[in-house]
Amino acid sequence: MTDVFDALPVVDQVAVARLRERLVAAAQRDGVLDIAYRTVDSPIGALLLAATEEGLVRVAFDREDSDAVLTSLADAVSPRILAAPARLDRVARQLDEYFAHRRRTFDVPLDFRLAKGFRRSVLAHLVEIPYGRTESYAEVAAAAGSPRAVRAVGTACATNPLPLVVPCHRVVRSDGSYGNYRGGEDAKRDLLTLEAS
Repeated sequence: MTDVFDALPVVDQVAVARLRERLVAAAQRDGVLDIAYRTVDSPIGALLLAATEEGLVRVAFDREDSDAVLTSLADAVSPRILAAPARLDRVARQLDEYFAHRRRTFDVPLDFRLAKGFRRSVLAHLVEIPYGRTESYAEVAAAAGSPRAVRAVGTACATNPLPLVVPCHRVVRSDGSYGNYRGGEDAKRDLLTLEAS
């Protein structure tokens, strides 16, 4: 996402950065910062991270339109959204550790409000799939309590608001092929390759 302030002279950028820091601090102090977001670079492209006070609520890939993701969060959660990177420092650090082969599970609070019903049951199971392992959509359906709901598992994975942290990339087709992935097939392959090495 481009920022109009990036085009300002360096002196003005410093002033704007200080102003943003004061705005974020005031919003947090006054309890009006409902969603903080930031972007981080990763080996599979830029990632948009968003968190509520409850926890990480959304991870979006570079191929998703960041503005559309933020608009969706404004509609579903709250329009009080602000670029406030500090709230997401812990998850950013853990993502760096994951991509550097120093982390196998994530230990950050999660806000599952964007997933309801069976989809939420699927997401609850996904965090139990061990690093470096995969399960088929059918295996996940059975583990989530609905063995015949294979397609619903596919939908739950495709709409997972917390990919990577809730590892839907570890779900593959019964024949072992990758299947679809919100971040793209290349990203899914790269993640599975990373975990296999």
